[in-house]
Amino acid sequence: MADNLIQQNTGAFVPTNYIWDIQQLYQIENIDPELRELLVRLYQNVNSIALVLNVKDSAIYDTQQFVNGQLYFPNPALNSTTAQTPELRQVYRVVVNFGALPNSGVKSLPHGITCTSLTTATRIYGAATNPVSPFSYIPLPYSSVTAVADNIELYVDGTNVNVATAANYSAYTISYIIFEFLQN
Repeated sequence: MADNLIQQNTGAFVPTNYIWDIQQLYQIENIDPELRELLVRLYQNVNSIALVLNVKDSAIYDTQQFVNGQLYFPNPALNSTTAQTPELRQVYRVVVNFGALPNSGVKSLPHGITCTSLTTATRIYGAATNPVSPFSYIPLPYSSVTAVADNIELYVDGTNVNVATAANYSAYTISYIIFEFLQN
């Protein structure tokens, strides 16, 4: 199931179109009115479940651009006088398997997103792992309380995900960076 969802680049969205035609229930002869009412309420509940389920944040972190289910307020540039109608905007997510962090420098890897003037970042975050004992884990970006030189900068440009360090963090050989963004 997860592979199919990833191929569609959307979360686990449940159709909200009519599964049952309620009018058909009223056309069936010799059906107990209580059963008919039960079926109508059942349909309404299934539809309510689908509506609520479709606005959750999907827990799929893929290296391909993916609609994650988050919704942002309508684009403030759109209003009743523009050609496009203001609507809630879908948030996309992409994970960059970043590998080892750099040794005192900047490392850049392509994120694969087609950025335009309508692309807006909503979240940029990640984590890095040193898989050798003693094991250690750090968030990205990283802010050291002891030395500014130990900080790790994380930023995204129109082509790449970038990590800048002033210290040697190359022992952190496993790192994932998540970029979430709007496209309108």
